[in-house]
Amino acid sequence: MKVRKLFKHILPFLLAAALVLACLFYPQEGKAETVRRVVRIWNIDTFEGGTGSRTAFLKSVARRVEEKTEGAYFLVLSLTAEGARQALAEGDWPDMLSFGIGFSEHAERALPLPYQFAGGELSGEVRAYPWCAGGYYLFSLSDDFGEEGNTAVSCGGSNLPQVAAALAGIGGEELPSLTAYTDFLKGDYRYLLGTQRDICRFRARNVTVYSKPLEGYSDLYQYISVLSAERKGDCLAFLGELLSPETQAKLSSLGMFPLDGTGAERTPGAFLSEEGRASLLAAAREGKNLEKFLKKV
Repeated sequence: MKVRKLFKHILPFLLAAALVLACLFYPQEGKAETVRRVVRIWNIDTFEGGTGSRTAFLKSVARRVEEKTEGAYFLVLSLTAEGARQALAEGDWPDMLSFGIGFSEHAERALPLPYQFAGGELSGEVRAYPWCAGGYYLFSLSDDFGEEGNTAVSCGGSNLPQVAAALAGIGGEELPSLTAYTDFLKGDYRYLLGTQRDICRFRARNVTVYSKPLEGYSDLYQYISVLSAERKGDCLAFLGELLSPETQAKLSSLGMFPLDGTGAERTPGAFLSEEGRASLLAAAREGKNLEKFLKKV
């Protein structure tokens, strides 16, 4: 008897819940059902940026593309290189991958892109294209770059400042990036070989520092690849928005540059293997010829 009374009281709530579920999962008569396509984008930072989050920047691009592309939702996630490698090894692949030098596990799965950039080529096809870039600089606390003195070479991430130093004929001591920055400001070093990240640090600290761009070389490219043939149309729509003049003009908010903002002439390329990176690093440290490791851009 008590069970029957209890069921009588909760029956209206069960019916209401069933009605709500029916409205959620079944289209109403006369209305077309919209199927959402989820495009997964991973961002992997392998070198220091300028300021702010590259993942957040990609998310802002994603929201704009969604407004122009019916039925598509772009899910942008930030992963470490180690986390991405583990996920790929377990068979979890995104539709697009934003990455920098030092990550190449996806190379064979990357699809050809309708762009031209020698640094993103693999087997004669462009399979990665830079959506933002950084650059190397020689910094000094005075405007006299001819004065002799020691140099701190700022090292951090998977990029190769040693190559930039070797090509510019600059010798120096390799230090972690933050240590190099602080020791340079303390006067322990006459010069600092750093990147766009140091420019942002100097500005934030309101320190007057003179800079000389090392335009001959850069490996500070954040590339993007398309990995999904099924979602290629949506991926190219995203890529088109990312590379549009309007979006590229906003890269200054990240302390980064468009592709043509570095003046670089050579790069080791997007898909440099770990073995190739080690060989290039050894050649730079030993003063050997570096040209065979580099591509003209």
